[in-house]
Amino acid sequence: MTETKTLALFLDKLIEKNCSFAVWSMPGSQTPELLLTDKKDLIYPAQFNKLNGQEGFVFAPYQISAQTPLVLLKPGIVKKGITEILGIDLNQIDDNQTDEPFEHQHQIIDKKVYLDDIENTIAEIKTTKLSKVIVSRLIPCERRSESIGQLYLQLFQQTPNAFVYLVNLPKAGLWMGATPEVLLKSEGKMLETVSLAGTQTRRGDSDYSWHTKDIEEQAFVSRYLLDVFYRFNIHPYTTQGPETLESGKVAHLMTSFRFSAKKLAHKLGDFLAELHPTPAVCGYPKSKAAKFIAKIEPHDRRYYTGYLGPWRLNDCVRLFVNLRCMEIMPDQYILYSGGGITARSVPEEEWEETNKKAGTLLSAIEAVQTT
Repeated sequence: MTETKTLALFLDKLIEKNCSFAVWSMPGSQTPELLLTDKKDLIYPAQFNKLNGQEGFVFAPYQISAQTPLVLLKPGIVKKGITEILGIDLNQIDDNQTDEPFEHQHQIIDKKVYLDDIENTIAEIKTTKLSKVIVSRLIPCERRSESIGQLYLQLFQQTPNAFVYLVNLPKAGLWMGATPEVLLKSEGKMLETVSLAGTQTRRGDSDYSWHTKDIEEQAFVSRYLLDVFYRFNIHPYTTQGPETLESGKVAHLMTSFRFSAKKLAHKLGDFLAELHPTPAVCGYPKSKAAKFIAKIEPHDRRYYTGYLGPWRLNDCVRLFVNLRCMEIMPDQYILYSGGGITARSVPEEEWEETNKKAGTLLSAIEAVQTT
């Protein structure tokens, strides 16, 4: 049996034992990492800025609530690489270390309802000061008897430029995803965040051209980031982009912003709380967009458009926005997908964009279900 097949079985066993864990790989890396912890070593900060002074792996929702808490896994067993991970003795790990997630209903809407929602959103944008709003929907997919460990490794293999993860956490449940969007990461003495928005189908020749709608949508996010920089007195900073980022079956427009980590030495959690959610997942102006989302979306976003990743683990920050993700239920996968709506949006095209984004996960599911 190959190492990867053994790893798939190992992950299936962790899920079967209902352990609290996160396994992930960084964009461009072929090396999975794992953090496995005891239930007693889980922290539930009441606010996003309460992450100051903490370390571990964070799994944050779009909005904190009793049903979707902010979860921090403190470092328990931390391993890097398949060989190290498989060196863990599962016989020494207790069963049922996670609480059962809250029961909740997933509101699935059909195409007509979604198109109507987009029409209403465009009308709202044209008649108010709202410039952009992200409207999402849920896409169900049948779960059969496939190995979740094998599905994770399939996703890992087919999206090498994304942050690919699998988590099983108290109250949150079982989630998987492959997200291209950095929220905040450290590189030595520097920190980096990105403005990412705009979507088109990935091209084979990498010869991309972008419509005005996509350029404007991405510019809203960049403008917001600079507003946050001003509030935290972050200057100087350097930028790179806008440039095209390919991930899975789609491509996006991205600009990177880098600045000295000294600026946020003791208030990184406060900065993160101000940053999240960015207009890339909420809209612009942010407060108006958030209110509109609460009114128009029939479902709870839960951990979709939240963020996750190593938080000061070995003095390293690697946080990613939770896009291209799905919640794994006993009999189905619930995929979360959305698009940025502006005055230039075309409802039918927005529907297709959500399908394209879901394609990253759906193709991985199809691959393991047909093997």
